[in-house]
Amino acid sequence: MEKTVVLYPGFIVSHFVPMMRLAGVLIEHGYAVSVALIDPAVNLDDAFAAAVARAAASMPSVTFHRIPLVDGPLTPGAHFILNYLDIVARHNDRFHDFLLRSFPRGGVSAVVVDSISVEAFRVTRRLGIPGYVMFTSNAAVLSAFVQLPSVHAEARTSLKFKELPDAPLDFFGIPPMPASHLFGDLFDRPESDICKATVASLIGISEADGILANTFESLDAPAVAALGDPRCLPGRVMPPVYCVGPFVGGVDVGGQTSKQQQQQHECLSWLHGQPDHSVVFLCFGSAGHNHPEEQVKEIAVGLENSGHRFLWVVREPDANAVLPNGFLERTSGRGLVVKNWVPQADVLRHTATAVFVTHCGWNSVLEGVTAGVPMLCWPLYAEQKLNKMRMVGEMGIAVEMVASQQGLVEAAEVERKVRLAMESEEGRELRTRVVAHKEGAAVAWDDGGSSRAAFVRFLSDVESRWPQPARSGEGK
Repeated sequence: MEKTVVLYPGFIVSHFVPMMRLAGVLIEHGYAVSVALIDPAVNLDDAFAAAVARAAASMPSVTFHRIPLVDGPLTPGAHFILNYLDIVARHNDRFHDFLLRSFPRGGVSAVVVDSISVEAFRVTRRLGIPGYVMFTSNAAVLSAFVQLPSVHAEARTSLKFKELPDAPLDFFGIPPMPASHLFGDLFDRPESDICKATVASLIGISEADGILANTFESLDAPAVAALGDPRCLPGRVMPPVYCVGPFVGGVDVGGQTSKQQQQQHECLSWLHGQPDHSVVFLCFGSAGHNHPEEQVKEIAVGLENSGHRFLWVVREPDANAVLPNGFLERTSGRGLVVKNWVPQADVLRHTATAVFVTHCGWNSVLEGVTAGVPMLCWPLYAEQKLNKMRMVGEMGIAVEMVASQQGLVEAAEVERKVRLAMESEEGRELRTRVVAHKEGAAVAWDDGGSSRAAFVRFLSDVESRWPQPARSGEGK
């Protein structure tokens, strides 16, 4: 019987891309891979549909299945987490039917879901299929997430709620941090539906049969050690954690970049004409974050005054409408502004790229690390502030763009940090440290490397549970 793993990656680009890297490695190890997707129309962001289309076109060995929408797409203006969890829950019956219809009894070795789709474990448990989480962030964030429900419960009994967002929270194995660096909603409105749903989702991660983390041990050693310590989750059993990264966009585990992407995108052609290590690359994530117009103008002035070359992704339909008058003309030749998707991993690996201004999403951090490019941190949401703390402190591969009390990163700060990264001894030290981590990332998937060994352990665990006779569809 053919061994098949079903991937259920949800509908966030930053979760989908690492899952497709996982698909490629599973195929290399002799598994058939089926990707079950709630109709991409569920997410009104065109970036997700485009990412799915690129993956389907470039991975003919992977079978993609569309699960028809139930009750329409994400509700505009609704809270994202509640929206997401609700959509996954109301597609459980159709996911259940897909698994029963598409595979014979015992035909699925495992199901891997993204970290916000743990509601789907109700289906896998019903059918007797092992269920794993693909955790697309790092070991420190995973450690914080699995501890957060109990830390939150303890904090509720010891502190006033209004003090919690700025109060340091203690986690085993990672430095204390303000609650606002993770999920502010847990502490701003502790009795809300948002809080209850988030806590339930975080608990669900630790109830998986195993967790695949998109990191590698040498980058995340203290947090990896913490996850293996019983004190991390007292009174409960932590499932096995397999650090199998780095899975990054545009690059297979073997390190081959997408030549098709390189040939197609204008920004790569532009980079070919720039000197080595001369360009500052600014990109704030696949979610298409738009800065306020005032902030865009401050960035533009800072870049112009720095005198350095730049490639800047400005996700606005009309960049001329938000950029300072004459900016594009004055910086013509040394700067390029693009408004659409760029092959970020390929941009970072280009010899012309010197510094990466990033929102600190973990996929972007890994792409910077594997390219050996130092970073300037501009965290925006989710766990990005925790990532920033570690990048600046423990890893020493970045410095922070500091906002004013009004929340604006001013032009002078942009200019100062660009010059620091490009011109100073501190900038050279950042590059030295990130290149060391780049080498660690390369070794992780070599024969005998930590990520390759972790992946083999994961496959051994899957095979020890297979074949499992699927139960009938009772309990739907």
